[in-house]
Amino acid sequence: METVVIVGTGLVGKSWAMLFAAGGHEVRLYDAFPQALAVAPKQIEDQMRDLDSKGFLNKDKFSLEEQIKLIKPYPDLKTALVGATYIQESTPETMEMKRGVHEELDKLLQEIGNDKVIIGSSTSTLSPSVFQTGLSIEGRAVVAHPVNPPYFVGLVEVIPNCNTQPSVTQHVRKLLTSIGKKPVVMNKEVPGFALNRLQYAILNECWNLVSEGVLSAEDVDTVMKDGLAPRYNFLGPLETAHLNADGFKDYCSRYGKGIVTVSQSLAGIPTWTAEAAEEIDRQLQEKVPNSQLPEKRVWRDTKLAQLAAFKKNVGL
Repeated sequence: METVVIVGTGLVGKSWAMLFAAGGHEVRLYDAFPQALAVAPKQIEDQMRDLDSKGFLNKDKFSLEEQIKLIKPYPDLKTALVGATYIQESTPETMEMKRGVHEELDKLLQEIGNDKVIIGSSTSTLSPSVFQTGLSIEGRAVVAHPVNPPYFVGLVEVIPNCNTQPSVTQHVRKLLTSIGKKPVVMNKEVPGFALNRLQYAILNECWNLVSEGVLSAEDVDTVMKDGLAPRYNFLGPLETAHLNADGFKDYCSRYGKGIVTVSQSLAGIPTWTAEAAEEIDRQLQEKVPNSQLPEKRVWRDTKLAQLAAFKKNVGL
């Protein structure tokens, strides 16, 4: 079992704590803001009890009470790092913050003589080489980017920096798999990693379809959730194409020219200015006003929990 230190107790940090506790790992919480750390254990426990009451808590290996006991706050980071085997850094998404935290971890780990601990960073867009290299910990550090909300969405993108030891990347992948995640390893650093590159490509064309008057915002979302998403819940786009013909090569032979022709008609990357966003926002506000966003997020997370339970039950 790992001794895991969670640095940063926001939404992502608390979710990581729950995930590692479900796997039976000792979880040590640390936050640079004492007031945040003071309330984090109770917030995590309340969320776990709520999930348990709805049947969504992962209790495959350990009971609710056993998981709660594994999570403890540590007001002093240096003390938390003694004997740690894995650190999940989940501080705010700024280069300065990430670099500063990694420099502090590097300094403290050298002081206590812990030269084995592995560090994962929760960032969705920042390349690891920019804030991890040049430190003594760089060979033991990666990005481990979860998808929001982390407790219910399986994917974690693992991105090694240019000096990460291959054995470290393999260990992180194995560890994340053991707690029920679906890790993918990037073989090279690219801006936005994989998930956001795919997500942004979709969002760009959604924007274009609405702004050019081809579809309403609601109809664009319907195309995705009732057209593409049902298949993509079980199959990726490449395997979907593979099944839609006699293999992928046959798919390319049948549809490749048409794909190129349609792709050449795409409007390209929109500017994403506030003025241009006004019409899409107006249409979305009619369906879900800002005042209802918190309620809608709860609805979303509940549906994702139900979907995760279904996929687990059918072995996906």
